[in-house]
Amino acid sequence: MHKLSVIVPVYNMASDQKLNYCLDSLVNQTLPDGSYEIIAVDDCSTDNSLDIMKDYEKKYPGKFMAIHSEVNHHQGGAKNIGLSIAEGEWIGFIDADDWVTPDYYERLLQKAEETGADMVGCDYQLTEEHSMKEGQRVPNNNSEQTGIMDTDKYKKLLLDTGSLVVKIYKRYLIFGDNDYTQAETKANRDYYLNGADKTSVMKKVFPEDIFYEDNAISNTWMLRVQHFEYIPEPLYYYYQHQSSTVHTISRKNLEDRVVAGRMIMQEAKEQGYLEEYKDEIEFMFTVLFYVNTLFSAMPRKQHIKDAYSFCRALGKEMKETFPDFQNNKYYQERVHAEEKKLIKMQMKSHLKFFVYYRLLWFYRNLRKH
Repeated sequence: MHKLSVIVPVYNMASDQKLNYCLDSLVNQTLPDGSYEIIAVDDCSTDNSLDIMKDYEKKYPGKFMAIHSEVNHHQGGAKNIGLSIAEGEWIGFIDADDWVTPDYYERLLQKAEETGADMVGCDYQLTEEHSMKEGQRVPNNNSEQTGIMDTDKYKKLLLDTGSLVVKIYKRYLIFGDNDYTQAETKANRDYYLNGADKTSVMKKVFPEDIFYEDNAISNTWMLRVQHFEYIPEPLYYYYQHQSSTVHTISRKNLEDRVVAGRMIMQEAKEQGYLEEYKDEIEFMFTVLFYVNTLFSAMPRKQHIKDAYSFCRALGKEMKETFPDFQNNKYYQERVHAEEKKLIKMQMKSHLKFFVYYRLLWFYRNLRKH
């Protein structure tokens, strides 16, 4: 058994040495050999990502595993496969175009051992080059969220969860009461690693076939945390490039935000915490499902097909789900004044909002040129 399992979902990351830089940072961690495993899951890449992964598997036997998914299910599907064979007491995730400092996991695990925490995170830095030079530092969490959890800390953690990849988790935070048994994990490993007959068991922790899979389930994880600790240092490098999900706006991307927003509500209802944390869940839903989606779809440069009807339906569902969302205290504090003005307009008349916004965008774009 390993102390830590690191799961790396991979899809078309071979170019510009992105995947190599990520994997090099993982295989060279300062943790003792045998204490951690790296599970890289190829999600039907069309480049040579899988070949690169297999090279690492040959070079680092017992430490590195290259798994191929037979079906493309996006990051959620790749993560689910990784979780199905993970033996670690602790679980970590990393995006295949990012990398970490050599002592990243040792520092996080050491913090957990010193404090008794069951989730540990740190800050990250934005960078546009493959190097260990310090980039733009971004706080991922804050000290007010740390320590033994109580209602106030849970609220703060729900509102500002931070990136899920910039943390490590005790297994039970991820699986709850639905963890794999040792026999199930062994069957999964025999299937994916040794080509044994398919007797594997798949438990879908993450939603599949959508982007924003982390957003959909993170609240439940946060509310299972008993003790959270945080290292205020940027030990994780978040690589900025135009093909990354956060820089991509498409109809699929927007629709997945909507789906993830609905899943936030479904999770909260099924897990029984919607009423206790209604203000926080309402605000999270409002931002992901509605505000960010609306203002991503509206600019004409995005070429979103049927943007008028898409945004009209978005506003209608928002109003039906949380009729008083504009009175939410976090909405009042955190949403920009101009966005609140435009949203108020849409809630009264979508046609007026749409025409006004497009004219406003056209005018501002014209002034830039």
